[in-house]
Formats: sequence, structure tokens, C-alpha cells
Amino acid sequence: MTGLAGLRAWIVTDGKAGDENQCLGVARCLGLEAEVRRVPTAGPFALLAPWGPADPRQGPRRRGSVLHGPLPALAIASGRRAVPYLRACRRLGVGFTAFLKDPRTGTGSADFIWVPEHDSLRGPNVLTTVTSPHLVSAARLAEARIAGDARLAGLPGKRVAVLLGGDSRHGRVSEPETARLIGHLRRLAASGCSLMVTTSRRTPETLRRAARAITEETGGFFWGGDGANPYLAMLAAAEAIVVTSDSVNMVSEAVATGAPVLLCDIAGTPPRHGRMYAALKRAGALASFDGSLADLRYSPIDATPVIAQALADAYINHRRGRV
Repeated sequence: MTGLAGLRAWIVTDGKAGDENQCLGVARCLGLEAEVRRVPTAGPFALLAPWGPADPRQGPRRRGSVLHGPLPALAIASGRRAVPYLRACRRLGVGFTAFLKDPRTGTGSADFIWVPEHDSLRGPNVLTTVTSPHLVSAARLAEARIAGDARLAGLPGKRVAVLLGGDSRHGRVSEPETARLIGHLRRLAASGCSLMVTTSRRTPETLRRAARAITEETGGFFWGGDGANPYLAMLAAAEAIVVTSDSVNMVSEAVATGAPVLLCDIAGTPPRHGRMYAALKRAGALASFDGSLADLRYSPIDATPVIAQALADAYINHRRGRV
């Protein structure tokens, strides 16, 4: 983005993949030189976040700490444990701060805040979009399509990516839900589709085993962690995508492809996520998964460039205001 390419930035999170990928997606879109700074996830200061202070042992004078080293032009953070460290960045003199998702401490927590539309936080420095930022850009998808993946190239019929989430603090995937999802995948495979399945760290072992079994049984592809991660290649090759409802990040990445997205409702999906899914259904990008394909036609939906541009504009205006 104009005026920000090449600037140094800190990405401040507690290491959760979803939070970190959101920040990195925006940073990459902006052309920033991003350095990841991961905050501690244990101890009293982590428990006090987002309202408490940063751990003083992570201050600027201690080599290897979160806040050590030359200060960047801006800091982008996500996750409640990162909030105290973003405040510390401000006190140390970092000129611009951004937070992705609701910091829970109000709109004054950063110079720029992004939240999804289904969250309630609003303010003059708050941007909302339907979907979340991520690393699945149009350019990376195009590169993946050109490069291909030998593990996926020979799969017959329509290739369907299956993105499985799982348990969360909101709920656990039940045995009936597992049986229903596997039954729907079996029906999809029987219609002539090849399943390309990947799981997450939150996928319960019963669902993981069942998904591997149905994939092997029907001649699809299951990624169990061996070899290069095929996630981007799967999205690039997919003619349809099945995704569980617990992760707005996975759904956001799926609709960035332009392929029909089939949503499988599972336990642990916060009710507010339903507002996002309803908006995507109205846009013609998403339908409920019942074991069959849906004829959905839409232009790829990617909020990452929109968020990056708004952050760049806010940064430039902020700098002008200080001159």
C-alpha cells in the first residue's frame, strides 16, 4: 500500500495461528517488513490480560524479550494477551498501533482497530468487514494453481477441500455430529467427488480418525501432518469447499477462492457468527452442507486488502497530524 511498503512492523500475538495469520495477512498486503513478537501465555500477567500490565520481565532492556530492540514504525497486535504489550509499545514510542479483533478494553486501545461486523465494537477508529483478514491472497492462490501439488493432481472427479475445525471453549464436537458429518462426506464422495481433507489442532481424535478412514476408503487425500502443508494448494484446486462453522477464519479463507462454500454446523459455534454466515449466504457464497454440492456463483470475497488500505490511510493521517 502507498507509503507503507518497507516499513518495519512488530506483529504482537500469543502465537495462536488464527490471530497471527490475520496480522501477517495485513502486513504482507501492506508490504511491511514484519517481525513476529510472541507474548507469554502463562503466569499472572497473562491471566490479568487484557486489563493488566505487561510482564516487566519482557521490557526493552532484557535481550530477547518481547519489547527488546529498535522500535518499529508500527505495531499490529491480536489476542487479549497482546493488549498490555501494545499499550507498552505506545509508551515506548512506537508511533502507530493497530489491533485486529475487539481488544475488550475500548476503542482507545489502539490508533486503528478492525473487528468483524458480527462483533459490537464501534468507533471513529474502528473498521468493520464481513470476513476476517488472512494470508490466502488472490496472488498466492494463482501461484498455487500454477505450481500445482502432485498429491492432488491425480484425484478424479470434482475435488472438494474439507477444512475441519473442532473443539473450542464454546463446546465440543459430539459423536452424533461426527457421524452426521462423516455421513455427508460419504454421500459427497459417492457422487463422484474426491475429498481433500485437512484437520486443525482442535479437531478431536474421533473426528480425525473417521475423516482419515472415509478419505482412504473413497480414494481421496488426507493430510495428517506429513510433508509440506497442502492447505493453500487444496484451496487453489478446490471446485467446492466444506468447512466447519467453528472458525470464521477458515470460512473467510474459503470464500476468498470464489469456490462454493458448504458450511457444516458443529457445537461450539458462537451465535454471533451466524450473522456473518447469513451475510455470506445472501452474497451467494455459502450454503449449508447436506452431503451434496451447491451451485453458488460469486466473486471472491477477501477483506484483507480493504483492511490493509484502511490501516494505511489511518497511519498516513496519523503521521500528518503529528507533523
